[in-house]
Amino acid sequence: MHMNLIKLLFASALLAGSLNTRAEEAGKPAEMTVYRSPTCGCCGKWLDHVNQKSFNIKDVISDDMQAIKEKYGVPEKLASCHTAVVDGYVIEGHVPTADIQKLLQTKPKVLGIAAPGMPMGSPGMEMGSQKQDYQVMSFDKDGNVQVFATHGADE
Repeated sequence: MHMNLIKLLFASALLAGSLNTRAEEAGKPAEMTVYRSPTCGCCGKWLDHVNQKSFNIKDVISDDMQAIKEKYGVPEKLASCHTAVVDGYVIEGHVPTADIQKLLQTKPKVLGIAAPGMPMGSPGMEMGSQKQDYQVMSFDKDGNVQVFATHGADE
């Protein structure tokens, strides 16, 4: 009987240690690498938006953004001004943090998500009360593109 109690206590201690480790990992901000041009001001504004939402940012200034987009498989029709990588996913352009969080939680089988162009009113592209409707698109390695999220001017 005494041996069973020791085994039970040992198993409980292992489980508690495992749960603590998972909780600590869950609370850690995701690591994000952002590639941007040295001449683009709106990219810095998007970085401010993302920084407020608890990502650890590695900011990489590049003079060859086209090569970075090609490296990470960003379709030309979805290109924007900056490219980020977080948890193995590509984030292209002015994607709202809520969409990035949704991507990281649902883990779809895609390469990434993109806010094509530079939609007015998206994070980093605020222009007073001027906003436009826009979509965030998902893309995969086979070139398939689908709507991931829709954002309205009335948000």
